[in-house]
Amino acid sequence: MTIAAITYHRPATLAEACALGRQHGSDAAFLAGGTELIPDYQRERETAQHLIALDSIRELRGISEEDGLLRIGALTTIAKVAASPLVRARLPALADAARAIGSPQIRSMATIGGNFCRAVPCADTPPAAIACAARVRLAGALGARELDAEAFFTGVRKTALNPGDVLVEIVVPVQPHHSGTSYQRFARRRGPALAVAAVAARVTLEQGRITGARIVLGAVAPTPLIAARAAALIEGEPPSDALFERAGALCAEDALPISDVRGSAEYRTELVRVLARRALHEAVARAAGSAQ
Repeated sequence: MTIAAITYHRPATLAEACALGRQHGSDAAFLAGGTELIPDYQRERETAQHLIALDSIRELRGISEEDGLLRIGALTTIAKVAASPLVRARLPALADAARAIGSPQIRSMATIGGNFCRAVPCADTPPAAIACAARVRLAGALGARELDAEAFFTGVRKTALNPGDVLVEIVVPVQPHHSGTSYQRFARRRGPALAVAAVAARVTLEQGRITGARIVLGAVAPTPLIAARAAALIEGEPPSDALFERAGALCAEDALPISDVRGSAEYRTELVRVLARRALHEAVARAAGSAQ
């Protein structure tokens, strides 16, 4: 598709953007940073003829704390998420995930909303957000709604967005006391490279025992995958190498990897086991540090 074949819209308000999206339906695409969308046009993976730019809608930007909730606007750049003292203090795993994305040039343009809405299986910020029990707030021509972040993803490059829906913000609740988070990924090289496999974890520690856990696998299933069996295994137990090795094995069993140019399914399965162990160790260390 040539640029001349695309009708460009630049709505001034969220309501206008939603109305345009609903009007043009599946023939519309919302433009945030464009670091995923524009390459998709070039690869002819995206064919929408109406491009709706969101950059004029100020309410979609920014990071704030309100009534204990951390709110990250969908148009907030990945660079700002990575550098935010608030995100770093509250959700270090999310800051680490953001810092792992692309190059500085990419991070300065890419948005957290785009990282969610393009719904590629190897996206970095969704697993970290889901591990922290994040929710997403959506706006549409028929009103606003919220849902758990894990329910937002319905398949490879598929989400719960209806025609005309816009992702407004990611909302993260107060994390449990004495909890720590971690995001571990593996890529084929240093620098800008897609994750071959990734694991995000949140662990809550009380009196030397794990009282709560969430573990999320990335890049090894069509959508971010909650490893419920591994989390249940470690809850109520004191942290140990042997325990985390068993949890990593369960994560590897639950993974649904594919083979592609970045790695075989077998390789990704082994990576999950190792990354889960690392994520749990770091999350526990951070939890122990928060209790001091």
